[in-house]
Amino acid sequence: MPPSPRNSQPFLVQLGDLFLIELTNWRWSWRSMLLTATITPLFGIIALGIFARDSGPSTLAYVLTGNLVLSLLFGAMDKVQSRFTYMRVVGALDYFAALPIQRYSLIQAVAVAFFLLSLPSLLATLGVGALLLNLSLHLHPLLLIVIPVCALSLAGLGAFIGVTVRDPHEGGSLSLLVTLVLAGLGPVAVPPERLPGIFLILGRFSPATYAASALRQVILGPVTLHLWLDLGVLIAFAVAFLWLVGWKMDWRGTS
Repeated sequence: MPPSPRNSQPFLVQLGDLFLIELTNWRWSWRSMLLTATITPLFGIIALGIFARDSGPSTLAYVLTGNLVLSLLFGAMDKVQSRFTYMRVVGALDYFAALPIQRYSLIQAVAVAFFLLSLPSLLATLGVGALLLNLSLHLHPLLLIVIPVCALSLAGLGAFIGVTVRDPHEGGSLSLLVTLVLAGLGPVAVPPERLPGIFLILGRFSPATYAASALRQVILGPVTLHLWLDLGVLIAFAVAFLWLVGWKMDWRGTS
């Protein structure tokens, strides 16, 4: 039986083509994206670092890694949300649905593209932040796994917001609210002993909590068995959001 024309190309071919399309869309505006995703976390590092400077390196570690998560929230989650909201409003999703591609190849291509675009701001925040806070970095090879997993789980949340909201204004407002909530709940930028108990409980349901924990271990050390729990939860969040986005997208009844 001949293959269906809608899915005639292998998944990886679809993913690669869509990934290049996404990068091409941002060839003129990537500099402003880089600036936005870098400046906000650096200001957060400076502001929190002033108050935490006398609290010791442990607290400063939370300041650094918490703002790395903030960089991912602005650089990956918010931008993916904006992209999916825009594609829905202008009818681009209908256009892609008419092509012989799978919906999940489009979702993953957008997420991977924005991860790549957010990577320079993340690295800049890491280097400058460590310098400002006078922290010694102990980079672990698992960093090469942790960063993509953190970025893709947060990008998945952004995609879900993008396919759910009614218009770009609602999407931007909701994305900002989610960013502030995720950054504030749980031990993300603030040590757990300085947070109310209810924040710690709610933080267990936030991907940002596990992203910050994983980043602290592979950037500042030491790496413990808890890292595998963090990665497992983040992968579960990424898979769940991917499924929810695919379920929510109107794909004209295609797979």
